[in-house]
Amino acid sequence: MFESLKEILVNKLKVTPEQITLDATFEDIELDSLAVVELSLVLETELGVSVSDDELLDTHTVGEMVELIESRSARV
Repeated sequence: MFESLKEILVNKLKVTPEQITLDATFEDIELDSLAVVELSLVLETELGVSVSDDELLDTHTVGEMVELIESRSARV
């Protein structure tokens, strides 16, 4: 799931690939709240995973985001 998320962040939200690590925070990858809303929509359309922007904002690192997405995709 990390690679899928990384691909979305790079291709859709124009994050530099080198910035994306499991320990990276939103600030590290320069993701603002508007970008998080867009990410939520992209996750739904690209991966079929429903995660709200509020839930994404509650995570603190890319690793936590991956765990949240994996937990949601496991329920589908």
